[in-house]
Amino acid sequence: MPDLIAQGASPEQRWRRPVPLGQAIAVGRSAGRWSVPWDDRVSRTHVRLSFEAGQLSVTRVPESLNPVFYLGTARDQFELRCGEHFVIGSTTFSLVEQHLGATLDAPPPVTEETISHEFLQQLRFRDADRRIDALSKLPEIFSAAVTEDEQSAQLVEVLLASIPQANFVGIAEVSTSGGEITTRPWERRDLQRGANLPSERLIRQALESRASVVHTWRQDSSDSEMSFTQHDSSDWAFCVPLTDGIECSRAVYVAGNFSHVGPKPTPSLLTEDVKFVDLAARTLGHLRGLRRFERETANLRQFISPVVMETLIDQDPELALAPREADVSVLFCDLRGFSRRTEQEADDLLGLLHRVSDALGVMTRQILAHGGVVGDFHGDAAMGFWGWPFAQEDTAARVCQAALAIRREFADAAIAAGHPLSNFRMGIGIASGRAVAGKIGTIDQVKITVFGPVVNLASRLESMTKTLRASILLDESTAAYIREHVPTSLARVRRIANVRPYGMATAVEVSELLPPVTEFPELSDSAIAVYEQALDALSKGDWERSFSLLHQVPATDRVKDFLTVFIAQNNRTPPQDWDGTVPLGHDSQHGDRA
Repeated sequence: MPDLIAQGASPEQRWRRPVPLGQAIAVGRSAGRWSVPWDDRVSRTHVRLSFEAGQLSVTRVPESLNPVFYLGTARDQFELRCGEHFVIGSTTFSLVEQHLGATLDAPPPVTEETISHEFLQQLRFRDADRRIDALSKLPEIFSAAVTEDEQSAQLVEVLLASIPQANFVGIAEVSTSGGEITTRPWERRDLQRGANLPSERLIRQALESRASVVHTWRQDSSDSEMSFTQHDSSDWAFCVPLTDGIECSRAVYVAGNFSHVGPKPTPSLLTEDVKFVDLAARTLGHLRGLRRFERETANLRQFISPVVMETLIDQDPELALAPREADVSVLFCDLRGFSRRTEQEADDLLGLLHRVSDALGVMTRQILAHGGVVGDFHGDAAMGFWGWPFAQEDTAARVCQAALAIRREFADAAIAAGHPLSNFRMGIGIASGRAVAGKIGTIDQVKITVFGPVVNLASRLESMTKTLRASILLDESTAAYIREHVPTSLARVRRIANVRPYGMATAVEVSELLPPVTEFPELSDSAIAVYEQALDALSKGDWERSFSLLHQVPATDRVKDFLTVFIAQNNRTPPQDWDGTVPLGHDSQHGDRA
């Protein structure tokens, strides 16, 4: 596709737009993106354009007041080819190729100079005020451009306006596939002036040397054209490489003419322009690097927790993420009803995926909001941990606050008609202890996660929520911390039982994390006390008393059903080897996850 350039009477009255294929375009003084507001001889809508088969069809709108001139004649309809133009009022509209190539047919230069970046740094501007003023405006100009193509176009326009002797500015790039050179974007001061392609020899020399190179084809404005062959209708050209990391495939190409007044020009006199281009290009490069960093950071935030991002900013990533032992609290949160929903909604799996993503979003949002790290996903479950990369004395309090916040969101969704999460429930297991946290994995793939027995315990506790019919289960150390350090106005803890999970030789004291009574009045503090009395009686072998106390706990409490059923299944009589520990079957376990 070609570009359409509108140029008014003043240099600043100008725009350049790519012409879309097969799309009707209205051009006028009030035509949105295709407006020319500077020319009062252009009507609000003056012409309609359409590009097809390599030609731009131009049709004058009957209501427009002034004629459209093409090839010096007023025309109401005509076809425009690349390199041609039409005029309305004092504005010239030129159709130009978007891409220019480069030519090897350019004659050898009369003089040639290679200028290093180090030399340019030491060079002083003779007209420093003008140069610095122009450079100071570049960040704002570049920041206003949305895309990198628009930034490149702005750079070309700024350079053409800032170097009076230049008649051509473009950005040349070597293709990574075939090695061909294309120049885009580009601007020429006089679009109606005949010109050849930029010099391929000059472009490749600058890119290969990674230094600025100046070629001249005429040394003096008084020299006749027979004495020195001009290239691109210019006396000189220079190329400044644009480096991007280790690659160097683009360069700014500037060509122009020597003034007819003043001292005899030499390539050295162009070095100030070369330095200006170098500084302008580096300004754009630094801005692009900043934008790229911001994009990468934004993308990383989807995968890396804010506390980890802060660590990466302040420290060497290899050292910051290296696996090390830490005191952590681990949370596993799993959806309930996912398998059943998958079967029920087999015809709308994409919709189900969106709802599961929303549910996982609840989990991860609360993990991050309470200073945790999202360690992993396991299908419809999420794992978070606290205590790394920074040591946190209150990891148990943080993890429990996050768990209660997750519980609260799911509870609110359950009573909201039509809520996408209304049919989902969740189970959470929490454990605290020593573990290894950091960048863990293989040579081919790593992730930031946590490893150790405490992870397995948190996973097992999450699995037990189904059997024990509790939403949030805690290990003994986490429960002890909450009882001692967290007021009951924020969270409550109930001992449920001593259990021996399938495959484990050691018994585990399991507790339930509950919201404050103001938020969850269905289970009062007195009811919790009665339940724990029943648990103590059970442990001591007084199952009749335990059974009686459990019946004093509100019927709405499903957790008491676990002990009630266990006692009933054993005829209210403890076995001879009773040690106060309730064994759990294989069905209650999902296995290790560390």
